[in-house]
Amino acid sequence: MPRYKLVIEYDGRPFVGWQRQENGPSVQQAVEQAGAALSGAASPTQAAGRTDAGVHARAMTAHIDLGKHLTAEKVRDALNFHLKPAPIAILAAAEVSDEFHARFSCTGRSYEYRMINRRAPLTLEQGLAWRISGKLDHEAMHDAAQLLVGKHDFSSFRASACQSNSSVKTLSSIGVARDGDLVTISCAALSFLHHQVRFMTGSLVEVGLGKWSANDLREVLEARDCTKAGQVAPAGGLYFMGASYPDGAATI
Repeated sequence: MPRYKLVIEYDGRPFVGWQRQENGPSVQQAVEQAGAALSGAASPTQAAGRTDAGVHARAMTAHIDLGKHLTAEKVRDALNFHLKPAPIAILAAAEVSDEFHARFSCTGRSYEYRMINRRAPLTLEQGLAWRISGKLDHEAMHDAAQLLVGKHDFSSFRASACQSNSSVKTLSSIGVARDGDLVTISCAALSFLHHQVRFMTGSLVEVGLGKWSANDLREVLEARDCTKAGQVAPAGGLYFMGASYPDGAATI
């Protein structure tokens, strides 16, 4: 079966997450159904990440196996047609070899967490960002966040249901920036623990509000105990921003 690499954007609010589940609609299910409608055969799909319920994607990489050969442009446009009215868009498609795997070929993943720092409630961005009413010191957050860069045991920022074999991960980068009321946390790593970005965000908010110092954040990291961390930030502010692969990896 021909394999196609997809770049997908989606609004996670209607879905139980990327992965197929029995308790509701998933992004994976919608894409596979669109592929089946296009090719007339089962169209298994795998993604670079498994976003949770309510988490969004700006550029999720996935691959899909179709029952017939089509041009990449036809795959993109036809999948978008069959995905209507779901809030999912195929931004790009490219034919790749069977050696390419969206998850296992991936060499890096990046996420962004969006916060609106204002007193007024959210209207247009409800479910798309986390409103923080108290004034955030984004510079203090950024400086403290650098303590998390590198290889650490991130047990303090790990959900109890996490299925990863190891809590040791290497955070390649993390930064906090402000643009008006918008405060964003951007981070990159080869892989992340379940809820890691949301746990780190909740803890950095404690720093931004002046409740914690950078040393407090260090102590939370070293405690290896998620009960010591800040709250788990809401899913709606989290975005999968992109996945990286070796140059030209498996592309036909």
